[in-house]
Amino acid sequence: MPSVKVHDAKTNLSRLIERARRGEEIIISRGAVPVVRLVPVGVMQGRRQPGRLRGKLRVGRKFFWRLPAKELAAWE
Repeated sequence: MPSVKVHDAKTNLSRLIERARRGEEIIISRGAVPVVRLVPVGVMQGRRQPGRLRGKLRVGRKFFWRLPAKELAAWE
């Protein structure tokens, strides 16, 4: 897995994107510390269809129980 510094990534971004599109994984480092990974986005398949998962997922009764006061306070 090749690693490039941030400055080099800025300078050669188009080339790096093309390499990533071909399946190469590129690590971008700040100094000697790796900070991000450049990978291609997966192929989007079809359009979203509302209700597509109807009947395939199940939410248990516990989901609807009231939260304990301490946990509820953490959300507020």
